[in-house]
Amino acid sequence: MEPSDDALAGLKSEGDLNVSPHRAAWAAENIDAETRHWLDEDARYFLHQALSTPCLDVLVKCDGIYIEDLQGNRFMDFHGNNVHQVGFGNRRVIDAIKAQMEVLPFCTRRYTNIPAVKLAKKLAELAPGDLNRVLFAPGGTTAIGMALKLARAATGRIKTISMWDSFHGASLDAISIGGEAIFRSGAGPLLPGTEHVPPPDTYRCLWDCGGECNLKCARYVEYVLEKEGDVGSVIAETARSTSLIPPPGYWEEIRAACDKHGALLILDEIPHALGRTGKMFTCEHYNVVPDMLVIGKGLGGGIFPLAAIIVREKLNVMSHQALGHYTHEKNPVACAAALATIETIQEDGLIENAKNVGAYALERMRAMMQKHKIIGEVRGLGLLLGMELVRNRAMRERATDEAERVMYSALRKGLSFKVTMGNIITLTPPLTITMDEMGRALEILDASLREV
Repeated sequence: MEPSDDALAGLKSEGDLNVSPHRAAWAAENIDAETRHWLDEDARYFLHQALSTPCLDVLVKCDGIYIEDLQGNRFMDFHGNNVHQVGFGNRRVIDAIKAQMEVLPFCTRRYTNIPAVKLAKKLAELAPGDLNRVLFAPGGTTAIGMALKLARAATGRIKTISMWDSFHGASLDAISIGGEAIFRSGAGPLLPGTEHVPPPDTYRCLWDCGGECNLKCARYVEYVLEKEGDVGSVIAETARSTSLIPPPGYWEEIRAACDKHGALLILDEIPHALGRTGKMFTCEHYNVVPDMLVIGKGLGGGIFPLAAIIVREKLNVMSHQALGHYTHEKNPVACAAALATIETIQEDGLIENAKNVGAYALERMRAMMQKHKIIGEVRGLGLLLGMELVRNRAMRERATDEAERVMYSALRKGLSFKVTMGNIITLTPPLTITMDEMGRALEILDASLREV
C-alpha cells in the first residue's frame, strides 16, 4: 500500500500539532495504514504536549541496542531516554524481576524488604566519599523534589543556584530550578529563590575563553553565593545530556565555594550515572563528593521507573517529617531490577566498555569534523557523546534545519538518536554496544551528514 497521502493527512489532522516538512516527508515514506491508525489513536486519547506529540512511530519490540517498529524496521537506539545502560530486555534483569514478582511483588508502607535493603547498601558502598544514606523514588523528578526538600530542612535556607539550559524534570519544583524555556514558559509563578547562572559551555562561553577555560564560569557561581549570602544549595547536572562536559577544575572550584558559603552541592546524574561516562558516577571524573547525588533512569534496568538520592550521614535530619513517602518507594521488584542492573554493569565490564568504545567513537567523530564543515564541535565522556552542527564555524549559528534533516536521514538508514537544543546530535547508546556496532552507527551518521 502506498501510504504517502494518508500519512501526511493524518499527521496534519490535529490542528494543534506542529509537523515539520522533514517529519512529514519521512512519514509519507515510512508510515503504513496500520501504523497510522495507532498514531491517530495515540493523538486522540493522550493529552498533547511539546516534545511528545505527535509520536514518530509505533514500537513493538526492543532488544539489546535495537528498537523495532510495527512494520519490522529495526533501528540502533542511540537515544533510549538514557534508561538502557544494560541494553533492552536484559536477561539478568528480566529473570530477577520474574523471580521477585513470584514471591513479593509489593511492599506495604511501614515494612521493609530484603531487595530494598540490599540495594540501599550496594549504592552506599558504590557511591564516592561518605555518601551513605539512601532514599528511593519512583522517578528522577520526584527524587529531585526530595533533594530540594532535604536541602531546605538541613540548611534552613530556601534559595538555590542552578544552571540556565538545564533539565531536572517536569514538575513545578523541577522546572523552577531547570533552565529550559519549553518547560518553564506558561507555568505561572515558579518557586521563589531559584537563582540561575550560565552553564560551563566552553564552545559558547559568555566569557570568551577561546577554548581554554579560565573557570570564570565557576567563579561566577561563587560570586552569586557571596552576594546572595543565604543560598541553601547549588544544584546542577554533573554533565549535561547535551554532552556538555564541564572543564577540569570546574566542580572542584564550586565544591570549595559551597563549603565556604554554607551551601550544599547537589549533583543530578539521573541520565548518566551507572557507568555511561566511563565511571560509575560522573562526579568521580572531577574528584569531588557532592552532599547529595541524584540518580535514576537506567537504575531500573530499562524496565522499571526507579530513582534514588544518596546523601551524607549529616543530612539524616528529617526523621520527624515526610521526605519522600511515595507508594512505590521501596518496591521490591524495582529494587530487584536495580540489583541485577548493577550486577550486569560490574560483572560484564560495561564501564570499561563505555570508556573504550566511547574513546573510539570520539576519535571517529573528530575525523568526521575534518570532512564536514557543518560540524562545529564534537565532545564526549565515555558513551555520552555529542556533535554540534553549525552553519558557519566562525559565527557558530545553530544548524537546526540541517540537524533535523540529518536525523531523518539516519532514521531511514537504521539509526535513531536525539537532537537537543535544536542542533546538537546526542549519541547515548547502551553500554553493551560493541566496536563493530558503533562503527556501523557512525558510518550511517557520516553518510547522513554527506547528504546534508
